[in-house]
Amino acid sequence: MNVGFASAPHVTPRALARIAGSLYLAVAVLTIFAGLVNSRMVEPGNAAATTANISTSADLFRVGFVSELLGATAFLSTGMALYALFKHVDQLAAAAMVTFVAVSVAIQSLSLLNQNAALLIATGHYAFGPTDSDQLVMLFSDLQRDGYLIAQTFFGLWLLPLGYLVVRSGYFPKVLGVLLMTGCLGHLVDVFARFLAPDFGAAISPIALTVAAVAELSFIGWLLTRAVRGPGSA
Repeated sequence: MNVGFASAPHVTPRALARIAGSLYLAVAVLTIFAGLVNSRMVEPGNAAATTANISTSADLFRVGFVSELLGATAFLSTGMALYALFKHVDQLAAAAMVTFVAVSVAIQSLSLLNQNAALLIATGHYAFGPTDSDQLVMLFSDLQRDGYLIAQTFFGLWLLPLGYLVVRSGYFPKVLGVLLMTGCLGHLVDVFARFLAPDFGAAISPIALTVAAVAELSFIGWLLTRAVRGPGSA
């Protein structure tokens, strides 16, 4: 039975939009911070330097770990808030959207085990020789990066039903929905190019992710500043 917002009359579409926008902004801030920490610590192809960086800045590395975990939690909460906002528009599409979010969060969270393993080894919690420790730290750092890329597949896919719901709802300008669906393509191009042709993928990644970033930041900005407008508006 399609009950729309009748089951939660105390939560208006405008309030849900504000909540979702705030959570989505938290996702962006927390995830970007965690990414900056990792990029500072992990030096691709240089296991010894990576181990030294993590060992000497272990507290910062832990903060980055917690930031990533909080970002994943905020992302799941964002999906839930947007599901509540859009379920009356198309419940199947809204369910697909939040399912993609849940899968992405699960993979992202599990991949953090690799980051924690790198930290434990780098800080001497296990008795490996120096060379073995360096290689293991590099291995787990690479696995964490690849796990995040796999999660990004679903982080991209959630934008497809989200964009569709934005177009259908009448709450937002239709161009926002088109941008979000285009952002989905940007994420997928980045992921598959990096796995299939790493050098080429690294070269085009800034372009592919810029498309997605423009779409997502535009949506966040609209949620926070304009919230929603009445369904059926042009």
